Amino acid sequence: MVKIARWNHDGGTQSGFVDGGHCYALPAGQGVQTLLDAGLDETLRVARETVSSASAVPLADVQLLAPLEPATIRDFVAFEEHVEGVRKSIDGVAGVVPEWYEAPTFYFTNPHTVTGTGEVIGIPAGCEDLDFETEVAAVVGRVPGSDGRNLTAEEAHRHIFGYTILNDWSARDLQRREMKVSLGPCKGKDFANTLGPWIVTADEFEDRHDAEGFLPISMAVEVNGEAMGQDLLSNMGWPFAELVAYASQDSVVRPGDVLGSGTCGSGCLADLWGRNGAKTPPPLATGDVVRMTVEGIGTIENTVGARREALTRVAARVRPRNRVATAAPSGV
Repeated sequence: MVKIARWNHDGGTQSGFVDGGHCYALPAGQGVQTLLDAGLDETLRVARETVSSASAVPLADVQLLAPLEPATIRDFVAFEEHVEGVRKSIDGVAGVVPEWYEAPTFYFTNPHTVTGTGEVIGIPAGCEDLDFETEVAAVVGRVPGSDGRNLTAEEAHRHIFGYTILNDWSARDLQRREMKVSLGPCKGKDFANTLGPWIVTADEFEDRHDAEGFLPISMAVEVNGEAMGQDLLSNMGWPFAELVAYASQDSVVRPGDVLGSGTCGSGCLADLWGRNGAKTPPPLATGDVVRMTVEGIGTIENTVGARREALTRVAARVRPRNRVATAAPSGV
């Protein structure tokens, strides 16, 4: 199994491969983006060469970082069960809107607030309802001869370089307010998302796809050691190849782009709140430990930190809607 990672060790940051409980660094000047730009076949060759020749550093001695610095992050909402639960939680309405079935839906989230496993995730200012979201993300790599535009699902499948776990942290109370304006989420999602612990290359999953291209691998999440939810990635409404193809329509996907599956069924608190009719289990609090495990990939774990105490909301000035500018006072 080829695992691609980034880590801090001995005062520096390195990128390379994890194999057999050890880390093997790429040569200086090369990183994960180098591999993504080279494509999957070349990366597999480099992995064999690096693991056989580079110095081994025990995995236990390093601090893992997010396995890449994404160019973009598109996060889909591809699990019907999740849409049901969260809609009930946020809007108080049962069922799934018909438009969800018509085509995949995604939003762009912040690539600059990506965190790794083991990091402390602070509660953003004004948030009382902090939540986790259990997802798998596909990472795009280069395919020779393709510019990543208007891909078919078959072509898009070849652009999937590998998979990692994604925790799309959510401030649900901020999100509820923002989405009443028919836009967003914005600050409800802006503060953090976790990727890790590494990228497992796509070839490791080739014999796991079913006839329609879905991956029946288990996804599970627990808080403070207590199981919260479990689902199969194959319960997505679309396989990943179709999500990547849809993202590329009249647009482009490029090496370093990350595409999230959206939260699996029972993979977040808001889903459970909608089904339970109450905030049970309670929102995350300082000191809580969130652990996500995906079959064939690994585990990420983060501790919730303190809330940032600040006032960030600024009320709008209600303006008169003049269409003609008034003259400025004389002497100004």
